[in-house]
Amino acid sequence: MTVTDRIEMEEINRIAREAGRAVLEVYGTEFSVDVKEDLSPLTEADRRSNAVIVGALERLFPEIPIISEETRTVDYEERKDWDCFWLVDPLDGTKEFIKRNGEFTVNIALVRGQKPVLGVVYQPVGDFLYYASEGRGAWKSTGGGSPVRLSGGEHYASKAAVTVVASRSHLTDDVRAFVADLEARGKTVEFLSAGSSLKLCLVAEGAADVYPRLGPTMEWDTGAAHAVALEAGRRVVEHGTDRPLLYNKENLLNPFFVVE
Repeated sequence: MTVTDRIEMEEINRIAREAGRAVLEVYGTEFSVDVKEDLSPLTEADRRSNAVIVGALERLFPEIPIISEETRTVDYEERKDWDCFWLVDPLDGTKEFIKRNGEFTVNIALVRGQKPVLGVVYQPVGDFLYYASEGRGAWKSTGGGSPVRLSGGEHYASKAAVTVVASRSHLTDDVRAFVADLEARGKTVEFLSAGSSLKLCLVAEGAADVYPRLGPTMEWDTGAAHAVALEAGRRVVEHGTDRPLLYNKENLLNPFFVVE
């Protein structure tokens, strides 16, 4: 039995929920906002969520290394031979958190062989939990209720009406061009905005047909929701090459990609 075989999905879901509670404790206060070296925002919620997740994973799975957005200084020469590792974004959508629009998530993924094989995406506001593990399907639970299995629908290329999901904070000219191309092919396009990793989850659950991410993201931004999308029958591919999006690259910056 490999170490990944003994991971209980409910344990990881519980960690994500606990981190979400830590995030909400800050969300209800007049929190301050710091700026990191890369000029991205950082709040006490990021720190608290990271402490909850990393502490729990280190306690339960001390043999599995961790890459987190907030503790990510792992040299490639050290990690390039890892069999598997945790990939964590303790608060994806910090800009949405600061805007207080609720569209932020806690993300925990397990990557094996450059592919996310387990993922949990938890949206504390509304208590939405998306989760998946390889071969066991993708699921969504709302308000702690019974989980519903997610199944991707028809590919957008064969549809006359296409719902495109994109970011409220990162809409680019390339995405506008993607939409214009669909319209030029005679398709009716509905535009759906969302924040954080929820965009991948919207495609996974069939609320949207395609998510063109034609702007910068990091591996921790996508790993957990990528696992959910895969188990829901969706693809996550490099834009322009159609190759699967890979992880644990020397540079953790993702190429442009499309969730379909």
